[in-house]
Amino acid sequence: QVQLVESGGGLVQAGGSLRLSCAASGRTISRYNMGWFRQGPGKERELVAAISWSGLSTYYADSVKGRFTISRDNAKNTVYLQMNSLKPEDTAVYYCNREGQGERLPWGQGTQVTVSS
Repeated sequence: QVQLVESGGGLVQAGGSLRLSCAASGRTISRYNMGWFRQGPGKERELVAAISWSGLSTYYADSVKGRFTISRDNAKNTVYLQMNSLKPEDTAVYYCNREGQGERLPWGQGTQVTVSS
């Protein structure tokens, strides 16, 4: 059974940066397309970025395009999300999971990102 552990969140001022990590254990995720999702207060969970298993293809929601960068290190079984120029509306709990075809993996606990104005 794979376990996903997100980390790197915190409190940051608007305009600041954070780098999130998603470490997988129990099974390799190197052949999975992966995504970062977020759930803000009173909102549904949404996909913000995705990366193909090879790392060659990426996707970004319009709301984060140009500010966030998704990457992965398959040797470390880890996916990253570099977040720059953060805005208060980026405040949410951030999760990673499998994206695209195939069943979702068990959700991790997420990592809280809070952006103050």
